[in-house]
Amino acid sequence: MLRRDLLRAAAALTVAAAASTISPVQGKKIMTNKGRYAAVNGIELYYESHGAGAPLILLHGGLGTIEAIFGHLLPALAAKRRVIAVELQGHGHTADNGRPMTYEAMADDIAGLIAVLGLGQVDIAGYSVGGGVTLQLGLRHADKVRKLIVISAPHATDGWFPEVLAGTQAMDAEAMKGSKWHQAYEKAAPRPQDWPLLVRNVSRLMSSRYDWSDAIANNMKAPILMIGGDADSVRPTHALALFELLGGGKADGFAKGRGASRLLIVPNANHLDILDHDILPPAILAYLESDTAMTPPFSVAPGTARERRSDGDP
Repeated sequence: MLRRDLLRAAAALTVAAAASTISPVQGKKIMTNKGRYAAVNGIELYYESHGAGAPLILLHGGLGTIEAIFGHLLPALAAKRRVIAVELQGHGHTADNGRPMTYEAMADDIAGLIAVLGLGQVDIAGYSVGGGVTLQLGLRHADKVRKLIVISAPHATDGWFPEVLAGTQAMDAEAMKGSKWHQAYEKAAPRPQDWPLLVRNVSRLMSSRYDWSDAIANNMKAPILMIGGDADSVRPTHALALFELLGGGKADGFAKGRGASRLLIVPNANHLDILDHDILPPAILAYLESDTAMTPPFSVAPGTARERRSDGDP
């Protein structure tokens, strides 16, 4: 019994974060001062727009809501960009529409939102489950994405540590009632009684068997910033493997040059607290603003202190 409870607790910690503060309205669309709905693919997709500038779509993790997951990261990004944060199928303000929950279907939803909003080509940042959706956007809708940021998300099932997979398979909606994640869902959801459906769908999604390695190596066109914690639920070596699929980590970057994709391993960061680390906003914004062209051999990356010194700057 104790082991089962621990697994359930670990799974809940892995896929969610702190509680939302949105007031509940049962059986209705709940609007916030930033929130809107878009009808795409038979689902009423909830999104919020924050800030101004070039668009950046932000996708949360499993069981999460915008406010619960991105309380620290979103305002920092919105200071420089127009951040469009979305609540995925069955999460938060977005009611489930009864279809199977898959990374592919949710990626198609985001592509539909991009079209509805007339955004053209956009940047996408996704955390955990949202990172899986981000990868599928790059694979399925290359014409709609510019740069991708994948945070603490595997491109194959085995990227999760075994204990994380065991925990997701053991998730129990009834046992999680009253938790801060359940409270966040109840406050935001138009149908709070769908909580068991959400837990079941996320459990199945995260423990499903998939491996997108070949598709990424052969078909991914967008550059990716891969971000993981050194104590993450996703193996740090798995983030490196994704970087290598995109051509990184193959040779000395000074002698051979570097590709457009990047890798960041955040020290002292696990799956829950990685989004609260102050290193993330400047790293993400710098990546989005950087030149996507490959860096030629024997050159220094633009914007670095060494480059400034070589140009005679103090």
